[in-house]
Amino acid sequence: MPLDVIVFVLFGALLHATWNAIIKAGTDKSLDAALVAAGGAVTALPFLAFLPLPAAAAWPFIGTSAILQFAYFQLVAAAYRAGDIGLVYPLMRGVAPLIIVATSGFILKEALSGGALLGTMTICAGILTLAFEARKGGRRAITLALTNAVVIATYTYVDGIGARLSGNSISYTLWMSLLPPVLLFAWAFSQRSPAAIGFHVRKNWWRGLIGGGGSITSYGLALWAMTKAPVAMVAALRETSILFALVISVVILKERSSIWRYLAGAIIAAGVLVLKLG
Repeated sequence: MPLDVIVFVLFGALLHATWNAIIKAGTDKSLDAALVAAGGAVTALPFLAFLPLPAAAAWPFIGTSAILQFAYFQLVAAAYRAGDIGLVYPLMRGVAPLIIVATSGFILKEALSGGALLGTMTICAGILTLAFEARKGGRRAITLALTNAVVIATYTYVDGIGARLSGNSISYTLWMSLLPPVLLFAWAFSQRSPAAIGFHVRKNWWRGLIGGGGSITSYGLALWAMTKAPVAMVAALRETSILFALVISVVILKERSSIWRYLAGAIIAAGVLVLKLG
């Protein structure tokens, strides 16, 4: 994988960890997730006039992706309510690239070199190592996390193919970001009062704007990378976001760490190196 692609994907992973930390620190994860999605749409709007429309072949993928993104945000909130983030996040983000590695040859006809396959599997192993440090979480949390891993793998395929068909991965990303917040807020209004939603939005709008900008930039970089390198490799490298999340938790949030976190960090770093050398 080219060095510039690795650097941009790793930067996107940092942004991904940052907006996840913003949601984690919030008081209402469902509404905060909707705010982040809305912030991404607001960030995208000013740029749409300066970019070409995605090719016609990409629009079915944009619509499908919006529905999958809605499911993703809902499952994230439900999984975090059911179990410890130390269990849920590694399972969601670690199993998804494993699914892609196992199926990309059949679906996308992409063949990974031995080094690329080893690096991808090493990164996944490092992410899954973090599940050993979980302090709580039962069958429901694991079920939700694994279900969301399937959703993540599915929308990665949808968007990876859609970005290639669109002719412009940035344009695809920005148009794709517009519908998920509509679906998320429509669901929110069906579940709670407009007054409660309005109060939360007025108090936390900045959270959505900052998180949304990071979210859309992170995913845009990943989709651009998928036009330059195999989807399975990009998907695995992107999940190094968990490594950045660990640094944020220890350095900024002052959370206690464990030997599993440091071991996982070392394994993930080794995987990135193997990916580059492979």
